[in-house]
Amino acid sequence: MDAVSAVLLIDEVVTSPLERLSSREIQVLKLVVEGRTSKEIARLLGVLPTTVDTYRSRLMTKLQVRDVPALVRLAIRHGLIAL
Repeated sequence: MDAVSAVLLIDEVVTSPLERLSSREIQVLKLVVEGRTSKEIARLLGVLPTTVDTYRSRLMTKLQVRDVPALVRLAIRHGLIAL
């Protein structure tokens, strides 16, 4: 591994994966980990439930998680929510 690759690897490890998310995705993530349904989130944000589902899918892809419990763990680990 060359020096540039090493620096990029270290940068990925140090940087929070939440920094990859848009402000709207952060809003949706917070509401999802609170246990809100897509319909509830849609009503709060003034969008359609299908839009919320799209945001949820996009943020799960960006964060490389497969389910909501993994989202909750990630949110706790990175200080987005507290226990």
